[in-house]
Amino acid sequence: MLFHIKQSHAPADCPYGKGGSRSLFDENAGGVSVRGYWLAFPQHTTYLIVETDSAAALQAFLKPGAGVCTAEITPVTDQPVA
Repeated sequence: MLFHIKQSHAPADCPYGKGGSRSLFDENAGGVSVRGYWLAFPQHTTYLIVETDSAAALQAFLKPGAGVCTAEITPVTDQPVA
């Protein structure tokens, strides 16, 4: 299943110079594949498309940023509803 993730942090919690925005998620978390990644630097927001079939894997993927980020997670598809 595909998920669109909007991950935002406060300017005071910005990881710029401290690992960067990719430090806010674990790309090596088992069971999650990153399909797309975009950064809106002035808004302190990243956008990701990930694929997983496990809520636990998705939580592990987002765990590094859990203390400083808010994540909005939306299931998405490219298949229209019949």
